[in-house]
Amino acid sequence: MLDTSARLLRLLSLLQTPRAWPGSELAERLGVSGRTVRNDVERLRELGYPVDAARGSTGGYRLGAGAAMPPLLLDDEEAVAVTLALRTAAQGAVPGTEETSLRALAKLEQVLPSRLRRRVRTLQAYTLAVPDDRPAPTLSADVLTTLVSACRDRERLRFDYLDHTGSATRRVVEPYRAVNWGRRWYLVAWDVEREDWRTFRVDRIQPRTPTGPRFTPREPPGGDAAAYVARGVSAAAWRHHARVTVHAPAAAVAERINPAVGTVEALDTDTCVLITGADTLQTLATYLGMLDFDFEVTEPAELLTHLRRLADRYARSTPPADTRDPA
Repeated sequence: MLDTSARLLRLLSLLQTPRAWPGSELAERLGVSGRTVRNDVERLRELGYPVDAARGSTGGYRLGAGAAMPPLLLDDEEAVAVTLALRTAAQGAVPGTEETSLRALAKLEQVLPSRLRRRVRTLQAYTLAVPDDRPAPTLSADVLTTLVSACRDRERLRFDYLDHTGSATRRVVEPYRAVNWGRRWYLVAWDVEREDWRTFRVDRIQPRTPTGPRFTPREPPGGDAAAYVARGVSAAAWRHHARVTVHAPAAAVAERINPAVGTVEALDTDTCVLITGADTLQTLATYLGMLDFDFEVTEPAELLTHLRRLADRYARSTPPADTRDPA
């Protein structure tokens, strides 16, 4: 049988999993009586751990949220994962959290067993990240927390917003999700005044308090907020847009198209429309060639001209096929 201290740590480790534990199951796991389990639960409560208890067939013991953050027990893999995540955050993955991430990282590395510290330092020494070619936008962790809290609580949000031209507007929205793409964060929200979904860069948002009334959540745009951001942000940056009829089922084309590259709309079982774009006509033509399906370009006219020029070039580069009978 485990001694009292070891048993308490084992009990705490079990309670930190997100489920309710019947007393009988805890007693079996720990090899003790139900009375001992009840006594150990009281000891944890005296140490500041909020252990909730519920009666009934679906009841049991569960670790609740307290006024202060109690110590956590992490297994080896969890400790390594948290350490690496904190190190990534300290390097600016979420601008505005570098200092707090470093403090938490220092505390965690101080108590890591030597075997885990060696693993973490090896990963640190022999892994590299390519620096971003553009500076990360300044992002306030407090602002991000305010936005996601409003999403969680389903409360209308008022904020001042700077668009891409630097013009300031005031918005009233029903926030749905905060989406991370690369080193930028975006808020997907229903714009109350414009009566439509909109995407806002979080680093351009200045929330106003207090938040507004609660709202009934709507279905996310296209059923996927992340794909909505990818499509919207990419399309806004495209210099050339194209509408292409593809002679293939929509499902087959969609398998080859990332949401950030374009959208696919079925016309019938064997034909679909691809709406896509790119910064250059050359890139756009390359995307279409990689589809490996027959297609017809509807617009723009300059893309048609470029494809005809490519077709002529490819024709000149290929010698005529030998149609003579090999016999």
